[in-house]
Formats: sequence, C-alpha cells, structure tokens
Amino acid sequence: MDLDELLTRRRPGWRRLAALVRRARRSPAGLAAEEVDELVEEYLRTTNDLAAVRQQAADPALVSELTSLVATASAVVYGTGVRDRRGLAHAVLEVFPAAAWRIRRAVVVAALLLAVPAVLTGSWIVASPQARAALGPPEALEEYVGERFEEYYVEDDNTVFAARVGTNNATVGATAFGLGILAGLPTAAVLAFNGVNVGTAGGLFHAVGEAGVFWSSILPHGLLELTAVAVAGGAGLHLGWAVLVPGDRRRGRAVVEEGRHAVVVALGLVPTFGVAALLEGYVTPRTWPAALEITIGALVLAGFLALCARGRHGTAIADDADVRGVRVAGQTRPRAVRSR
Repeated sequence: MDLDELLTRRRPGWRRLAALVRRARRSPAGLAAEEVDELVEEYLRTTNDLAAVRQQAADPALVSELTSLVATASAVVYGTGVRDRRGLAHAVLEVFPAAAWRIRRAVVVAALLLAVPAVLTGSWIVASPQARAALGPPEALEEYVGERFEEYYVEDDNTVFAARVGTNNATVGATAFGLGILAGLPTAAVLAFNGVNVGTAGGLFHAVGEAGVFWSSILPHGLLELTAVAVAGGAGLHLGWAVLVPGDRRRGRAVVEEGRHAVVVALGLVPTFGVAALLEGYVTPRTWPAALEITIGALVLAGFLALCARGRHGTAIADDADVRGVRVAGQTRPRAVRSR
C-alpha cells in the first residue's frame, strides 16, 4: 500500500465522515436517508483504512487521528449515546436477527464455501507427503507445529493481541461483505481462501498426530469467529445475487434495497467479531483444560445463534426509517413489519 496515495485518495472521505458524525451527534434526525447510507459506508471504509495504516506502521499521528475518527463514528453508528434504551434493545434483539435470518440460505452457502475447501485441503495435506513438502522444508513445518502456532497466541499482551485480532477479523468480514457488490464472486473467493488457510493448518497438525493441539487452539474462538465470517460472507453473497438476479425490480433498486439489509447484518457483526477477539485473546491462551475452553466457545456461539434465530419470529428491515433505526442510534425507532 502506498501511504501517500491512500492519503490523497481517502482524505476527502475522512473529512466527509467527520462532518456527518458531527451533524449526527447534534441532531440524529437531521440526516437524510442518503446521508445515513453515506455515513455508514464511509465508516466501514475508514475502518479498513485504519487497519491498513496500522499494518504499515505509519505516522503515529495519522493512526491516532483515524482511531479517534473511527471511535467517534462507531459511537454514532452503534448507539453509545443512545437515549432510548428500548430502541437499542429493539435493534439488537429484533432488527439484526431479522436481517440475519432473512439471508440464512446465503449464509449456508457461505459456510460451505468455507468448510468444503478447508476439508479438501486438510485431507489432501494429510494424505499427500508431496503436498506437505510443497509447503516448506520439514524443519520449518516442525517448528510451526511444535512452537510457532501456540506462541502466536501468547507473544503479545492479551489486550494488544485481542485488539489486533479484532481489527483483522472485522477486516475479513468487511471484505467478504463489501465485495458482494461485484456479483458475489470475490466474496466466494475470500471465503474459499480462508477455508484453505484453516485446512492447511489443520492438515499439518493431523499429519503429525497433533490434532488435539490444533482443535483446542482453534475451537474456543474459532466457533464464533468462523460463524461470523460465514454470516458476513452470506450478506455479501445475498447482495451479489441481487446484482445478478434482481427479480421483478430494477437492478439498481434491488441492489439498494438488499444493500440496506446487508449493511445491518455487517454492522451487527462488528461487536460479534470483537467478542471472538476477546475469546482469542483471553481464553485460547489460557492453560485451562481444553474441554473447558471449547465449552466456553460453544456457549458463546450458542448465544449468537439463538440471537439470530429470533429473526424467524421477529421483524424485517423494510425501508429507510427501519435501517436508520439500527444504523444511526437514536435517529428513529424501526417500524415492525412481517419478515419476508
């Protein structure tokens, strides 16, 4: 990434986001529907910009500026300053679950796009010495399995590690969702790529008889993390399907309508990725019994799935006002309608 090019290209977007955030904080109801869409889109883009700048170890002042902007925008989007707690509860317990339930078929497809490459890659590496040899010399693979894999979880302070993992997870989810606008094909590629990565690591551990180490390290946080990636991918695929098959709507209208539903899902997943990062930072590195760590991960996943399952009895996001109720806290209370 060329930092100068990023600054030239994205600085106007950061200024626009800051202006929208200031207006939203003064009067949430003062933003038009298009401006709410713009605020959320710029927020997602700026979150990705921050992750890219951090990876480049760029100017600390720039990192501080973007961190402050993202935090302030997040408070507006997610409702840190929400005055109506019932409205927030409605968003969390009804609106997000309804939006997630609405794309459940696409989520199943996304989960398969993750799982199938993982299983095929892992099985191939277990069965083929040639495949393992292609990954690197035996000494390097032994070092990875014996030391580097577990050291990854303890090399940094828990809080620093959780923050870094959370940023990375959110970036993967945002990428899987955001690329859906390109007919869903890049989203499928992102999911398959991540599946191959998981399968490669798992295959190596199974091949040397250390499967227990792999699963006890992955499952406590990975159950929720990979599920959230699948849901984000499902949102992207659902959006891509609207591009390819708009039905009886004009393509532009179909993309706008489905995009609003998908954005609600994507925004709802940001705290989910945060919880997964906390599990990876504070549970996975512990020396607790593996069964206990996995049970904690499974219980958190069960809670997330139960929340999403509420959508089958809840409400759907129907129009601008509904979406704005979730996306800019305190702006309006969503209107309940039947799920489609």
